[in-house]
Formats: sequence, C-alpha cells, structure tokens
Amino acid sequence: MNHNRRCFSAAKIFAALALGAAFAAPSPSLAQEKEIRLAKQYSMGYLQFNVMEDQKLVEKHAAALGLSDVKVSWHTFNGPAAVNEALISGSIDIATGGTPGLLVLWGRTKGTPQEVRGISALSSQPFLLNTRNPAVKTISDFKESDRIAVPAVKVSIQAIMLQMAAAKTFGAANFGKLDAQTVSMPPPDATAALLSGGSEVTSVFSVPPFQQQQLDKDGIHTVLNSYDVMDGPHSFTVAWTTAKFREQNPKLYKALVAAITEATDIVNKDKRAAAALWIKDSNSKLPLDFAARVVSGPQVRWTMVPENTMKFARFMGTNGMLKAPPESWKDYFFPEIHGMNGS
Repeated sequence: MNHNRRCFSAAKIFAALALGAAFAAPSPSLAQEKEIRLAKQYSMGYLQFNVMEDQKLVEKHAAALGLSDVKVSWHTFNGPAAVNEALISGSIDIATGGTPGLLVLWGRTKGTPQEVRGISALSSQPFLLNTRNPAVKTISDFKESDRIAVPAVKVSIQAIMLQMAAAKTFGAANFGKLDAQTVSMPPPDATAALLSGGSEVTSVFSVPPFQQQQLDKDGIHTVLNSYDVMDGPHSFTVAWTTAKFREQNPKLYKALVAAITEATDIVNKDKRAAAALWIKDSNSKLPLDFAARVVSGPQVRWTMVPENTMKFARFMGTNGMLKAPPESWKDYFFPEIHGMNGS
C-alpha cells in the first residue's frame, strides 16, 4: 500500500490549473489501460475503497473485461486542496472527498478537454462540529479567541458547511464570519488537539469516526450537525476524475464503476466487516465494536446516489467559489449514474 500524507495550499491548485501542462499530456501507461491510481482522505467515508483494495475488485473487473496485470495503487491525502492538486498534476487518476472539492475543479475545467466530473457518490452521512468550550451552544456563541479545526480552511466540505451555517445564522452576506477562526488540521491531529485540552483549538468540524471518538470524552459536546444545516441528508463523500481519463481508458473506467458498485453492496451486506477493513487500512486502534457502530449509524447510508449536492453548488455560486453554478447534478457527474435518483 502506498500512502502519501501531504497537505497543499489551495493557491497551488489554481496555479496548477493555470499552467495545465502536466494535465494535458497523456502518459503511455494510462493510454495502455494498465494503471490506475486512487486517492482517499482521512475518515470513515471511503469504505468502498477499503473493500476494493482488500479484495482487489478493480483488478477483478478489469480482468473480466480483458485487461490483465492492471496496476492499482492507493494514496491518502488531507483535504481537497491536496487531492485536487494531485489530480491536476497527474499524480493520481481518481480523487475522492466532499462534494465541494469536486465542484471547485468542475467549475474551473468544464468545457475543456480536462473537464472533471463525478464518478459517483460513496456515502451520505453527517459530520459534527464538536467543542470543549461549555459556553458554546450554537455558532453564535463563538468568540474571536476560539479556533475551529477543519481539514482545510475555506475549501473543505466542513469549511463550506460552516459558511452555510453562518449564512443561515448571521445573514447571507456574512457567510465568511467565522472563516478567520478556522485552522487546517488533519482529523486525527485535530482530535488529539481537542482532547488534550492544551491546544488553542477549542472546536473541531470533523469526520467519522473521529467525531464520535471526541464525544466519548467528558466535556465534549456537539454544536452543529451538518444535516441540520442542509435541512436533511446530504452526500458526504464522492469520487471524481477527468474526462480525459474516462475517454482514454473506457474499459478501465467501466471496471472502476463496477468495482465501486460491488464494493457498495459488500459494505451494506456486512458493515462490521467493512469497519474491520477500515481499522486495518488506517492502522487505527479503535475497537471494532466502536467502528462498526459508526459505520452502521442511523443517519449513515453507503450509496452511490448523489444526495443534495446541488445545495452545495448553489451556495458556492453565492460565495464566489463557482462563477457559473450548474443547472443539475448531472452537469458535474458522468453519465454512468444519470439513471439514479440523484440530487
């Protein structure tokens, strides 16, 4: 397993997009449909990828389509900035993360040969803003001295969700009211900082299972549930790639979609086993019972169907992250899943 743990600034994404050189030249290995490099981030939102890696499902479906000896590699990043830079530079082929990460890159590449679109969703589940500050009951209670950890400031799904919550609480024009109080930290580090009590970080907008781990400590409570901000369930994790990769590698792309489909079925049939794979893959010391409880949570769905992703798109149009918001979720997902009841 090849794990790259890096964090890049959002500015580097835009610089790389402007240059575009590495993105434009197809590599011989990809043209021969012999290699695929997949990325995920820190959280329990990528169980299908854990299953796909463990059971070699991409290799299985590629072989069924006549592609033998396909090289599959796996990489872990923190935040959409790092993932998208890796995709742009050609270091990976398949990116994953929150819907805003997909939308940012789709908005900047649409209409070009390098256009980025979604492959499918992976899960719908809430993420929680937790705090150790007893005075903070709602986001209105945050003081300037409070620091809120998110995987990546301004661009991560948590950072966007905080802006959406601020817009609802303080008015649309004040969506960025809490931005200056956010800091970028990988979820494991943010959890350690919150639980230690010795860090300036008093709150964490996190991901499963770290958010549940935080709540197991006395004195930690939830300020905000993302489902409340969205007025219902929403996609948490999605996968995306470039039109170039899909077009140059039709069989490999078909094998990938088939692998995600099978992995989703496997997760839903045995969530405890999937939780065990996550523990193994991430070298986590969490008890299996705890991890299985998170995977099987009442608000958690393992599904390829995009859910309420357009709410992100519309908001990102108002906050300036998307110059021309899409008219439909199908604008930023490839046709293979257009028959699903997405939103």
